[in-house]
Amino acid sequence: MSRYRNRFSPRWSLARQLFVLQIFVVAFVVLAGAALAWYDAGRRTEDAARDKVVAVARTLAAQPAVADALVAPDPTASLQPLADRVRAEAGVDFITIMSPQGIRYTHPDPSRIGKPFRGNIDPERTLVETYTGTLGPSVRAVVPVHRGSQMVGLVADGITVRVITAELSRQVTVLVLVAGGALLLGGALTYLVNARIRRHTHGMRPAELSRMYEYHDAILHAVREGLLLVAPDGRVTLCNDGAAVLLSLDSAEVEGAQVSELDLPPSLVDALGRRAVRDEVHLTDDRVLLVNVSAVRSGDRDLGSVVTLRDHTELQALSGELDSMRGFAESLRSQAHESANRLHTVVSLIELGRTEEAVGFATAELDLAQRLTDQVVGSVGEPVLAALLLGKSAEAGERGVEVVLSEDTEVDDTTLEHLDSRDLVTILGNLIDNAVEAVADRPGPRVEVTIRSTSDGLLIRVADNGPGVPADTSELFRRGWSTKSGDRGLGLALVGQSVRRHGGTVDVGGDDGAVFTVRLPGASR
Repeated sequence: MSRYRNRFSPRWSLARQLFVLQIFVVAFVVLAGAALAWYDAGRRTEDAARDKVVAVARTLAAQPAVADALVAPDPTASLQPLADRVRAEAGVDFITIMSPQGIRYTHPDPSRIGKPFRGNIDPERTLVETYTGTLGPSVRAVVPVHRGSQMVGLVADGITVRVITAELSRQVTVLVLVAGGALLLGGALTYLVNARIRRHTHGMRPAELSRMYEYHDAILHAVREGLLLVAPDGRVTLCNDGAAVLLSLDSAEVEGAQVSELDLPPSLVDALGRRAVRDEVHLTDDRVLLVNVSAVRSGDRDLGSVVTLRDHTELQALSGELDSMRGFAESLRSQAHESANRLHTVVSLIELGRTEEAVGFATAELDLAQRLTDQVVGSVGEPVLAALLLGKSAEAGERGVEVVLSEDTEVDDTTLEHLDSRDLVTILGNLIDNAVEAVADRPGPRVEVTIRSTSDGLLIRVADNGPGVPADTSELFRRGWSTKSGDRGLGLALVGQSVRRHGGTVDVGGDDGAVFTVRLPGASR
């Protein structure tokens, strides 16, 4: 048996193993119940027979006619017909009326009359026993008959064990039919349960299910991407470690909670509640997340949706740096193009013999470009910020916008040591871009940039002479807010996120144009 189990049971699916186990359980319960019922039926049948023979014997012994007949000269003449009639009506197998000494006056077999009674008698009390007499084993009762205070005889009646067994057999037949029906019904219900389990487990064996769960759990904890399973009612049923980190939440608190109850930005809550989202960028307090949502169905069943979250914070910062470098390269290209034009102008002036004018023209242009470069490099010690300012200045210059540094711009190295240069690029680059966009179509466009170390940290101010900002500035740093049409509204949201990540503040104001003032804490923070 062991070899059979070891060889074949591992090949059985979980559904089949449960089916076999349930069949054994149902069969055991039904058979055990049938055995108990059979035992109980046998006991109740024998008890009923005992009660019946006692009742018949006592009733007959209490008849005055029986007592009178027992003292008559010929008791058999009057008692035998009475015993036969009562035996037929009461449904017992024999009734024997006898003398106090046990000599029979009546018997179903007349040839037995006059012979001693086979069995025990007690002249003082009712006696009930199972005894083998002339008719075979029987359950019998013997009751004394009194006439006045004198015991004049005894009445015995009984039901043979054969009759009791026949009655029990009829009950057992019904019991077997009921047990068989219960077994068939239990088997059918077990088969239906097995079919349902087989559908849910896809016919896999327990080892496969265990292995799949272990792989599933390991993958959920290993992947860096965030994964959420959202039920159709908006309840989060699964949150892996990556999602908990990206959302800055505790996975134990997320699972089982409604999406609307999570401490997340409204735009992200709205995205998680939809059934189809593809590569949407959403901002939390300290991250840029790329969100995808896909609906999940199994046949006609709606299982909710799967949400994947990818961290684009570093990518967004690198993109900002790349844009800055691209702008710097574009400014170099523009300067090279302009330098070529100026060089042609100088050469032409020399060819025309106007040497002094050529020298003056070349010196003036060189002085203007060098003065801007010297101001940026001298005031801003961070190479990335310096490149960003030079690039944005050249890019804005091509659009006819003047970007200048204020005279009090000065940044020392100790302040920048405690700040992420990529966040600084995000903050300053987006503020300059927004300012250039605001003034590009206005007369005399000008953007003034201030970067200054303070006793509390770093101050960044970008002012323009554009149309200004709305009186209600609470929505400025929300993703999607923009005064322009199209897919915009991310720049200021990234600015707000970077400032919050460093524990800083952003103030918005200005009487003539817009002024954005950012304060970032330094080493003392």
